[in-house]
Amino acid sequence: MTQPTPIRRDHQSVALHLAAAGVPVLPLREGKVPFGNCRACAKNVCGGRPNMKSAGPCQCPGVCHAWAAATTDPRVITSPAWAPAWRQAAAVGYHPGGVGLTVVDLDNAAALAWARKALPATRVVPTTRGEHWIYLGVMGSHNAVRPGVDIKSLISYARWLGPGTGRMVDLPPSVRALVVKEETTPARGRVVSSVPERADWDRTVANGCRHTEQYVRTGLERGLALVRSHTESGAGSQAFGVARFLAALHAHCPGPCGLDTLGWQIVAAAVSVGVPEPYARRAVTNGLSAAERGAA
Repeated sequence: MTQPTPIRRDHQSVALHLAAAGVPVLPLREGKVPFGNCRACAKNVCGGRPNMKSAGPCQCPGVCHAWAAATTDPRVITSPAWAPAWRQAAAVGYHPGGVGLTVVDLDNAAALAWARKALPATRVVPTTRGEHWIYLGVMGSHNAVRPGVDIKSLISYARWLGPGTGRMVDLPPSVRALVVKEETTPARGRVVSSVPERADWDRTVANGCRHTEQYVRTGLERGLALVRSHTESGAGSQAFGVARFLAALHAHCPGPCGLDTLGWQIVAAAVSVGVPEPYARRAVTNGLSAAERGAA
């Protein structure tokens, strides 16, 4: 009989230590991303957890709903429902906004150089390719606020990479100023932008992809539905996340996989709910690039 994969006690122990300090935690799988929803929570049919943007009745004991699964309860962290996730965990994530923090994620040398000139010094945590600058205070989370810079706070998660060094300072106006509200609700009768007609993804543009066409199409349609569901706000950020997720699925394919075609379909979905085309293109391009950097 095949023995079950043992729980990664190192990750679980780190999670318990953080939880004891009041930091909401969750396991992350390979690729530094949360575990997907279980069947009962697929496509948010359960209504989501009570602390998500759209409150719902979800009482699922599993690691569902990404950042909203983060908890400080050791009974949940060590529960049988979370055990399969810990067996596959590649890292520990945490919810910065849940502990009153904002993480400015600087992903490359250019972003670091900019931050050292533009932002006040604070606690710094080294990452694989850059640094996390951690400030006291919370704000909305936004991806790609400028090249190589993401903001992770409320309704988001960050990877735990250690306590860092330096003294944390209050969240400055210069960080809040990075966020410009998306134009996701166009004025009546006004066309925000249009995307030129592009061919849909199919096997002819992805003859080096190792996945089946049905697998890719299913993932794409789910991602497009997520983008289109953000009719009030957040569609641009969702487009970034969908692009990064889909690109990560193809990280180990010999290629080509037709990612540019997938990207244009995501852009079109974002534009259809009012995101300005330049913003949508930038978000998707940064999402595809982020996945490539994560796989490198």
